[in-house]
Amino acid sequence: MYLNKYNLKNKIALVTGAGKGLGKACAIALAEAGSNLVIISRTKKDLDQVSKIAKRFKVKCKSYVCDITNYNEIKKIINSQPKIDVLINNAGTNIPEYFDKVKRENMEYLVKINTIASFNLAQLCALKMLKTKNRKKIGGSIVNMSSQMGHVSGPKRSVYSMTKFGLEGLTKGMALDLAKYNIRVNTICPTFVVTPMTKKFLKDKKFRRDMLSNIPLGRFAEMSEISSAVVFLASDAASMITGTSLLVDGGWTAR
Repeated sequence: MYLNKYNLKNKIALVTGAGKGLGKACAIALAEAGSNLVIISRTKKDLDQVSKIAKRFKVKCKSYVCDITNYNEIKKIINSQPKIDVLINNAGTNIPEYFDKVKRENMEYLVKINTIASFNLAQLCALKMLKTKNRKKIGGSIVNMSSQMGHVSGPKRSVYSMTKFGLEGLTKGMALDLAKYNIRVNTICPTFVVTPMTKKFLKDKKFRRDMLSNIPLGRFAEMSEISSAVVFLASDAASMITGTSLLVDGGWTAR
Protein backbone atom coordinates (compact mmCIF):
# COMPACT_ATOMS: atom_id res chain seq x y z
CA MET A 1 0.00 0.00 0.00
CA TYR A 2 2.72 2.46 1.00
CA LEU A 3 5.76 0.69 -0.41
CA ASN A 4 6.72 1.45 -4.00
CA LYS A 5 8.55 -1.52 -5.43
CA TYR A 6 11.91 -1.36 -7.14
CA ASN A 7 10.49 -2.92 -10.29
CA LEU A 8 12.22 -1.93 -13.53
CA LYS A 9 10.52 -4.46 -15.79
CA ASN A 10 10.25 -3.29 -19.42
CA LYS A 11 12.69 -0.43 -18.76
CA ILE A 12 15.93 0.01 -20.69
CA ALA A 13 18.90 1.24 -18.68
CA LEU A 14 22.17 2.42 -20.21
CA VAL A 15 25.22 1.97 -17.98
CA THR A 16 28.67 3.35 -18.79
CA GLY A 17 31.87 1.94 -17.38
CA ALA A 18 29.90 -1.26 -17.00
CA GLY A 19 32.76 -3.72 -17.38
CA LYS A 20 34.21 -3.50 -13.90
CA GLY A 21 33.72 -2.17 -10.40
CA LEU A 22 30.71 -0.02 -9.62
CA GLY A 23 29.49 0.00 -13.21
CA LYS A 24 29.40 -3.78 -13.29
CA ALA A 25 27.64 -3.93 -9.93
CA CYS A 26 25.06 -1.35 -11.04
CA ALA A 27 24.35 -3.15 -14.32
CA ILE A 28 23.79 -6.49 -12.61
CA ALA A 29 21.64 -4.91 -9.87
CA LEU A 30 19.46 -3.24 -12.51
CA ALA A 31 19.07 -6.60 -14.25
CA GLU A 32 18.05 -8.15 -10.92
CA ALA A 33 15.34 -5.47 -10.72
CA GLY A 34 14.09 -6.51 -14.17
CA SER A 35 15.62 -3.84 -16.40
CA ASN A 36 16.93 -4.54 -19.87
CA LEU A 37 20.45 -3.24 -20.35
CA VAL A 38 22.66 -1.32 -22.72
CA ILE A 39 26.18 -1.60 -21.32
CA ILE A 40 29.27 0.27 -22.48
CA SER A 41 32.91 -0.28 -21.65
CA ARG A 42 36.30 -0.30 -23.36
CA THR A 43 36.91 -4.03 -22.92
CA LYS A 44 34.87 -6.69 -24.71
CA LYS A 45 35.91 -9.48 -22.33
CA ASP A 46 34.53 -7.56 -19.36
CA LEU A 47 31.28 -6.75 -21.16
CA ASP A 48 30.79 -10.38 -22.17
CA GLN A 49 31.08 -11.44 -18.53
CA VAL A 50 28.57 -8.83 -17.33
CA SER A 51 26.16 -9.70 -20.14
CA LYS A 52 26.34 -13.39 -19.24
CA ILE A 53 25.49 -12.67 -15.61
CA ALA A 54 22.71 -10.21 -16.48
CA LYS A 55 20.97 -12.67 -18.78
CA ARG A 56 20.52 -15.06 -15.86
CA PHE A 57 17.76 -12.68 -14.79
CA LYS A 58 15.90 -13.14 -18.08
CA VAL A 59 16.58 -9.62 -19.36
CA LYS A 60 17.95 -8.40 -22.68
CA CYS A 61 21.48 -7.03 -22.69
CA LYS A 62 23.22 -5.19 -25.52
CA SER A 63 26.91 -4.49 -25.10
CA TYR A 64 29.14 -1.99 -26.89
CA VAL A 65 32.90 -1.55 -26.80
CA CYS A 66 33.42 2.20 -26.83
CA ASP A 67 35.44 5.00 -25.27
CA ILE A 68 32.92 7.43 -23.77
CA THR A 69 34.99 10.40 -24.95
CA ASN A 70 34.22 9.39 -28.56
CA TYR A 71 31.17 11.63 -29.03
CA ASN A 72 30.15 10.42 -32.47
CA GLU A 73 30.31 6.76 -31.50
CA ILE A 74 28.39 7.32 -28.26
CA LYS A 75 25.74 9.28 -30.16
CA LYS A 76 25.41 6.46 -32.67
CA ILE A 77 24.97 3.85 -29.91
CA ILE A 78 22.35 5.89 -28.05
CA ASN A 79 20.34 6.79 -31.12
CA SER A 80 20.26 3.16 -32.28
CA GLN A 81 18.28 2.06 -29.20
CA PRO A 82 14.47 1.73 -29.36
CA LYS A 83 14.29 3.83 -26.20
CA ILE A 84 16.21 4.69 -23.04
CA ASP A 85 14.48 5.04 -19.68
CA VAL A 86 17.44 5.13 -17.30
CA LEU A 87 21.01 6.38 -17.59
CA ILE A 88 23.65 5.40 -15.07
CA ASN A 89 26.37 7.91 -15.95
CA ASN A 90 29.06 5.96 -14.18
CA ALA A 91 32.31 6.01 -16.18
CA GLY A 92 35.00 8.16 -14.60
CA THR A 93 38.50 8.08 -13.22
CA ASN A 94 40.97 9.72 -10.85
CA ILE A 95 44.68 10.54 -10.90
CA PRO A 96 45.69 11.57 -7.35
CA GLU A 97 48.23 14.41 -7.32
CA TYR A 98 48.99 17.27 -4.96
CA PHE A 99 47.72 20.54 -6.43
CA ASP A 100 51.21 21.98 -6.96
CA LYS A 101 52.27 18.77 -8.72
CA VAL A 102 49.26 18.35 -11.03
CA LYS A 103 50.34 17.65 -14.59
CA ARG A 104 48.36 19.63 -17.13
CA GLU A 105 47.71 16.58 -19.30
CA ASN A 106 46.29 14.70 -16.30
CA MET A 107 44.01 17.59 -15.39
CA GLU A 108 42.71 17.83 -18.95
CA TYR A 109 42.21 14.05 -19.12
CA LEU A 110 40.10 14.03 -15.93
CA VAL A 111 37.99 16.94 -17.15
CA LYS A 112 37.52 15.22 -20.50
CA ILE A 113 36.20 12.01 -18.92
CA ASN A 114 34.56 13.12 -15.66
CA THR A 115 32.99 16.34 -16.91
CA ILE A 116 32.75 16.70 -20.69
CA ALA A 117 31.93 13.06 -21.48
CA SER A 118 29.43 12.94 -18.59
CA PHE A 119 27.68 16.04 -19.93
CA ASN A 120 27.56 14.65 -23.47
CA LEU A 121 26.17 11.30 -22.34
CA ALA A 122 23.52 12.92 -20.19
CA GLN A 123 22.40 15.28 -22.94
CA LEU A 124 22.30 12.58 -25.62
CA CYS A 125 20.34 10.23 -23.37
CA ALA A 126 17.92 12.96 -22.31
CA LEU A 127 17.24 13.80 -25.95
CA LYS A 128 16.65 10.11 -26.65
CA MET A 129 14.29 9.86 -23.67
CA LEU A 130 12.25 12.78 -25.03
CA LYS A 131 11.58 10.87 -28.25
CA THR A 132 9.35 8.46 -26.31
CA LYS A 133 5.85 9.90 -26.77
CA ASN A 134 4.51 9.10 -23.30
CA ARG A 135 7.69 10.10 -21.47
CA LYS A 136 5.90 12.51 -19.12
CA LYS A 137 3.63 9.68 -18.01
CA ILE A 138 6.25 6.95 -17.60
CA GLY A 139 9.07 9.20 -16.42
CA GLY A 140 12.81 8.75 -16.74
CA SER A 141 15.83 8.74 -14.45
CA ILE A 142 19.41 9.90 -14.88
CA VAL A 143 21.86 8.97 -12.13
CA ASN A 144 25.23 10.68 -12.30
CA MET A 145 27.96 8.87 -10.40
CA SER A 146 29.54 11.55 -8.27
CA SER A 147 31.50 11.17 -5.04
CA GLN A 148 31.72 12.42 -1.49
CA MET A 149 34.55 14.45 -3.04
CA GLY A 150 31.84 16.43 -4.82
CA HIS A 151 30.89 17.79 -1.36
CA VAL A 152 34.22 17.88 0.48
CA SER A 153 37.80 17.34 -0.64
CA GLY A 154 41.06 15.88 0.54
CA PRO A 155 44.77 15.64 -0.17
CA LYS A 156 45.61 14.88 -3.80
CA ARG A 157 41.96 15.37 -4.76
CA SER A 158 41.89 18.94 -6.13
CA VAL A 159 41.21 18.05 -9.76
CA TYR A 160 38.95 15.10 -8.96
CA SER A 161 36.92 17.29 -6.60
CA MET A 162 36.73 19.99 -9.25
CA THR A 163 35.14 17.54 -11.69
CA LYS A 164 32.74 16.09 -9.12
CA PHE A 165 31.66 19.48 -7.75
CA GLY A 166 30.97 20.38 -11.37
CA LEU A 167 28.91 17.22 -11.80
CA GLU A 168 26.84 18.18 -8.76
CA GLY A 169 26.09 21.57 -10.31
CA LEU A 170 25.27 20.00 -13.66
CA THR A 171 22.87 17.59 -11.96
CA LYS A 172 20.91 20.38 -10.28
CA GLY A 173 20.66 22.36 -13.51
CA MET A 174 19.56 19.29 -15.47
CA ALA A 175 16.95 18.45 -12.84
CA LEU A 176 15.37 21.88 -13.18
CA ASP A 177 15.36 21.80 -16.98
CA LEU A 178 14.06 18.23 -17.31
CA ALA A 179 11.47 18.20 -14.52
CA LYS A 180 8.72 19.33 -16.92
CA TYR A 181 9.26 16.08 -18.83
CA ASN A 182 9.19 13.98 -15.63
CA ILE A 183 12.85 13.05 -16.10
CA ARG A 184 14.55 12.98 -12.71
CA VAL A 185 18.27 13.67 -12.28
CA ASN A 186 20.28 12.85 -9.16
CA THR A 187 23.76 11.92 -8.05
CA ILE A 188 25.09 9.03 -6.02
CA CYS A 189 28.03 10.08 -3.85
CA PRO A 190 29.97 7.10 -2.49
CA THR A 191 32.73 7.13 0.03
CA PHE A 192 35.67 4.84 -0.71
CA VAL A 193 34.50 1.54 -2.15
CA VAL A 194 36.79 -1.41 -2.80
CA THR A 195 36.87 -1.54 -6.61
CA PRO A 196 39.62 -2.06 -9.20
CA MET A 197 40.03 1.76 -9.32
CA THR A 198 40.48 2.20 -5.55
CA LYS A 199 42.26 -1.03 -4.68
CA LYS A 200 45.71 0.33 -5.53
CA PHE A 201 45.16 3.36 -3.24
CA LEU A 202 43.87 1.22 -0.38
CA LYS A 203 47.02 -0.95 -0.36
CA ASP A 204 48.79 1.97 1.31
CA LYS A 205 48.32 1.24 5.03
CA LYS A 206 48.64 4.87 6.12
CA PHE A 207 46.20 6.03 3.46
CA ARG A 208 43.78 3.27 4.42
CA ARG A 209 44.00 4.16 8.12
CA ASP A 210 43.57 7.88 7.43
CA MET A 211 40.52 7.29 5.22
CA LEU A 212 38.82 5.00 7.76
CA SER A 213 39.36 7.61 10.47
CA ASN A 214 37.06 9.93 8.47
CA ILE A 215 34.22 7.42 8.19
CA PRO A 216 32.15 7.30 11.41
CA LEU A 217 30.79 3.84 10.52
CA GLY A 218 34.40 2.65 10.47
CA ARG A 219 34.49 0.74 7.20
CA PHE A 220 34.57 1.16 3.44
CA ALA A 221 31.39 0.74 1.40
CA GLU A 222 30.49 -2.48 -0.37
CA MET A 223 29.65 -2.30 -4.07
CA SER A 224 26.19 -3.70 -3.37
CA GLU A 225 25.47 -0.72 -1.11
CA ILE A 226 26.11 1.65 -4.01
CA SER A 227 24.29 -0.39 -6.65
CA SER A 228 21.23 -0.75 -4.39
CA ALA A 229 21.09 3.04 -4.02
CA VAL A 230 21.35 3.36 -7.80
CA VAL A 231 18.41 0.99 -8.35
CA PHE A 232 16.37 2.99 -5.83
CA LEU A 233 16.95 6.27 -7.70
CA ALA A 234 16.28 4.57 -11.04
CA SER A 235 12.96 3.18 -9.84
CA ASP A 236 9.52 4.68 -9.21
CA ALA A 237 10.23 4.35 -5.50
CA ALA A 238 12.19 7.61 -5.96
CA SER A 239 9.56 9.29 -8.13
CA MET A 240 9.57 12.51 -6.05
CA ILE A 241 13.36 12.79 -5.82
CA THR A 242 15.25 15.00 -8.25
CA GLY A 243 18.09 17.51 -8.20
CA THR A 244 19.74 16.10 -5.11
CA SER A 245 22.56 13.86 -3.93
CA LEU A 246 22.32 10.51 -2.20
CA LEU A 247 25.43 10.34 -0.04
CA VAL A 248 26.51 6.77 0.65
CA ASP A 249 29.52 7.81 2.70
CA GLY A 250 29.23 6.22 6.13
CA GLY A 251 28.90 9.67 7.70
CA TRP A 252 32.06 11.22 6.18
CA THR A 253 30.33 14.48 5.19
CA ALA A 254 28.35 14.71 8.46
CA ARG A 255 31.43 15.88 10.34
